[in-house]
Amino acid sequence: MTGITALLWFTVWTLVLMLVYVGYRILLVLTMKKKANAWMRGQPSDDPAFITRAQHAHMNCLENLPVFAAIVFAGVALGKSSGVDQVAAFVLYARLAQSVTHLIGTSPSLVFIRANFLVVQAGLFGWMIWGLLA
Repeated sequence: MTGITALLWFTVWTLVLMLVYVGYRILLVLTMKKKANAWMRGQPSDDPAFITRAQHAHMNCLENLPVFAAIVFAGVALGKSSGVDQVAAFVLYARLAQSVTHLIGTSPSLVFIRANFLVVQAGLFGWMIWGLLA
């Protein structure tokens, strides 16, 4: 898998997570169970826990997507994409694992596991950056 392909799949996953909670909310609006402005940023929500976790997993993806994109595009621009290509799939796999763990629950053990997947991603980002700067 190339870095660009991994980046595209990371983006697809980010959109899937968004569609989970947005789709749920659209359904509530269409069935007139909620008003479209019922979800205000920074305000508590009465969404089911799974929907809230999907939203948070989506936001976690958004926090890391630009960093991953910058690294992948830097690799292409510098003509060093082969180094990125070797690692990028593992970034994607760690992201998927982190998100799925987040969707499962928020017990202390799951939060610990999720944090470790984030640390793996950060380490892989560092590894790729190191290779690009070398």
